[in-house]
Amino acid sequence: MMIRRLRGGTALVALAFVSAGLAAARADGLQPGLWRILSRPVIDGVAGRVQENTRCLTPADVADPEKTFSPVGRTVNSTCEMVEHELTPERLKWHLQCTGQLDMDLTGDFSFDAPEHYTAVVTTAASMAGRLMQSGRMTIEGQRVGECQ
Repeated sequence: MMIRRLRGGTALVALAFVSAGLAAARADGLQPGLWRILSRPVIDGVAGRVQENTRCLTPADVADPEKTFSPVGRTVNSTCEMVEHELTPERLKWHLQCTGQLDMDLTGDFSFDAPEHYTAVVTTAASMAGRLMQSGRMTIEGQRVGECQ
């Protein structure tokens, strides 16, 4: 999750990109193990630094993706509604709308092309009082690199 300070000191949760977590949601095909996750953010049209993380996914993680990788549990001071959700062996697609101090519109589209590889695009739009404050897009690539240590 990235946080940006606006004038007046208000913290804006600009991008609820939970790339390390959301990125592995194919319940019946992704293999447990150590995953290398590359995230490429673009915030308000400006490319950010490529982020590289690793995460150990257990059999329980890949068996229950809704519990493990849902963006809903990562929101604070907001009421969220999942307005679109699709999970197939090849794809996870979701659209989450949150309202509160900060209104957020989040979409995720994950493509699982192999048991050891996936790509995704997550987009966000954050607004206050109907005014767009920040938008972002993150492309994500996950690759299984071995067993967990």
